[in-house]
Amino acid sequence: MVPGYGGGALTDLPDSLLAALGMRAPNTLAIEPAERVCLFLVDGLGAELLRAHADAAPFLAGLRSRTLTAGFPATTVTSLCSLGTGLTPGEHGMLGLMLAVPGTGHLFNCLRWTLPDGQVMDPDEWQPAETVYERATLAGIDSVYVAPAEFEGTGLTRAVYRGVRYAAAETADERVARVHEAMRRRPAHVTVYYGDLDAAGHMTGWGSEEWLRQLGVVDGMAQRIAEGLPPGSAFYVTADHGMVNVGEKVDAESVPELTRGVALLGGEARARHVYAEPGAGDQVLEAWREIFGGKAWVASREEAVESGWFGPRVRDSWLERIGDVVAVPYTDLAITAPTNHPVEAIFTGYHGSLTAAEQNVPLLEVRT
Repeated sequence: MVPGYGGGALTDLPDSLLAALGMRAPNTLAIEPAERVCLFLVDGLGAELLRAHADAAPFLAGLRSRTLTAGFPATTVTSLCSLGTGLTPGEHGMLGLMLAVPGTGHLFNCLRWTLPDGQVMDPDEWQPAETVYERATLAGIDSVYVAPAEFEGTGLTRAVYRGVRYAAAETADERVARVHEAMRRRPAHVTVYYGDLDAAGHMTGWGSEEWLRQLGVVDGMAQRIAEGLPPGSAFYVTADHGMVNVGEKVDAESVPELTRGVALLGGEARARHVYAEPGAGDQVLEAWREIFGGKAWVASREEAVESGWFGPRVRDSWLERIGDVVAVPYTDLAITAPTNHPVEAIFTGYHGSLTAAEQNVPLLEVRT
């Protein structure tokens, strides 16, 4: 499966929303005009997961729905940047969770925005593209982001949400209230984020009791937001990725064949970027293919790029951010690294791959 960039992907949504607000932008998704637009971004709300538990989210399940693809890898940093810029991963450069910084020998955590030894990464340099929020603000549209205060001013927020007016809100009730306040303005472009569903899925698995409880919270938030919108509003619910519960884990740090010739192990458990030592790329590719044959797509950097995993084009300056080898499980396998990533290694639910359960996200609609 290759994400359908330009044919019903998350990358199509940002411009389509701007077009609905009257800006000159491609409206690939044919979104109808509106005076105010609100996007509810639910971390981890895969389309297949929602369909499987529609009874736990009756409001969402009853909405007009279509399905988009997240893009590769199906992970938060990549999808948030796709939604924030309208560009494919190969164009915006957020090509994974843990990426090598070319020429340094270091991995960069794009979610936590951290480098080793206290080094600092400039968000404007790592992700220099103009955001849709900057474009909206320049056009006179009130562009607001509603999310917990802990994310305000972080490197990831700067890289993805440049141009927004940040409205900090902690609880579900507070976020609903902030959305209603922001949507009183006209024109308005409001995004509200909820991450606890994804957190529950990682720790206890999607479909677990805690995950279903969080799905109920999301359903209630969506209903209350929709019920309080003024006339002329368009309300959309989508996600950054889906999730799978894994049944097999391979510790890539403890298998000699998987460490030989490897300089850095980046990415994440369902979308590994493997950076080879100089001259060892072919050896690493062969070993990883042999170990994971029948369980994962294992491609060279060139093969992954040519196959369109990151979009139709990858900027030359971003190429070395991609692993020499990219390993993407399609069974219920997680490729873990417990020494360097101990929390990830104990997860139940994972995402990142090209499977439908991880790629497909809903686009749900309410209009007033």
